[in-house]
Amino acid sequence: MWQDVATVGRVDGGGYRRQSFAGADLELREWFAAAAGERGLSCEVDPFGNLAAWWRPADVGTGPGMLTGSHLDSVVDGGAYDGLLGVVSGFAALDLLREGGVVPARPVGVAAFAEQEGSRFGRPSLGAGLATGALGWAEARELCDSAGVRLPDALAAAGIAPPDADPGRDAVAAAFRRRVACYVELHLEQGRDLADRDAPVGLGGRTWPHGRYRFDFTGTGDHAGTARMEDRRDPMLGYAMTVLAANKQARLSGQRATFGRVEVAPGAADAVPSRVTGWLDARAEDEEALERLVAAIVAQGTARSQRDGTELVVTPESVSPAVVLDPSLAGRVGAGRDWPVVPTAAGHGAGVLNAAGVPAAMLFVRNPTGVSHSPAEHADLADCLVGVRALADTLARLAV
Repeated sequence: MWQDVATVGRVDGGGYRRQSFAGADLELREWFAAAAGERGLSCEVDPFGNLAAWWRPADVGTGPGMLTGSHLDSVVDGGAYDGLLGVVSGFAALDLLREGGVVPARPVGVAAFAEQEGSRFGRPSLGAGLATGALGWAEARELCDSAGVRLPDALAAAGIAPPDADPGRDAVAAAFRRRVACYVELHLEQGRDLADRDAPVGLGGRTWPHGRYRFDFTGTGDHAGTARMEDRRDPMLGYAMTVLAANKQARLSGQRATFGRVEVAPGAADAVPSRVTGWLDARAEDEEALERLVAAIVAQGTARSQRDGTELVVTPESVSPAVVLDPSLAGRVGAGRDWPVVPTAAGHGAGVLNAAGVPAAMLFVRNPTGVSHSPAEHADLADCLVGVRALADTLARLAV
């Protein structure tokens, strides 16, 4: 299976571009449906583009099922394993269960949540949030990508019928909980914890709170040659200083702060900008630490803008709280095993489901490079197979 999908979306330079509802993502969706069909699973797609392939043995009831999986999309120029490893491993784990004669007492499904990375529409965990009611359709349907394509139009272009009207977050959440009793996600580790411990597999602990914030710096556009330096109201200066401030504040506090996207208007080499917009990704060990980190960065950016005669407006676009994955479920998954518990500063669909009242657990597979969201991310085949076995054993343990 990995050979079938490993090159999908790879571009020059070795990175991957699997943006939701287009190109490589559509190819992977076709692969997902084919993998489900080969196994006799019912493949379903919800109005938000989330996929699920369900195994419902003949004697199984109609109650809520157990779900595994992850996502198919990637960040721009990302790596091969983030997300997709969990989906492939989900199908492989179901194969092992069947080969071992395991007949679950509840439905078991493999999921692929849409737009997990938020690289097209700017909202991380978009599909999982919509599926669980954590994000409402009334808000999500107004989202646009960088080309101005609205989310409903992107769904329709991919052959997915979005909701005609807002179904309401409470109704969506209740319907999801009726279908899904628990969720176990296998994921490539996005760090070196397991590599440092020389362990192929670990059990997920808590996820750090994180947020994305838009910083709009505005000034006065001018000619790069004729405008005297002392006369300028250049928003690029405030942006540049804020990037450095974010790095310093995160280092001092042991947290994470990244400006990874910037837009400049008019964007000409011979013009003083009139506007600079940067997006801050901030993560911290708890909510108070995140608030302090962002407040310190905003304060320094605002002070610099005032000195330059420019203005700064900061807009939180998404903020996710810390999530402690379900202790009871984690206890059942890890009981009798020597897997290390791995905290993560990355966001995952499991965290969204757990926060929405669906017990969730995570398994991590060792990443010897410690690098993620990059072509350098990696997992050895032997470790992936250990991960599949661990996931299959976990599903068997929970399927009774």
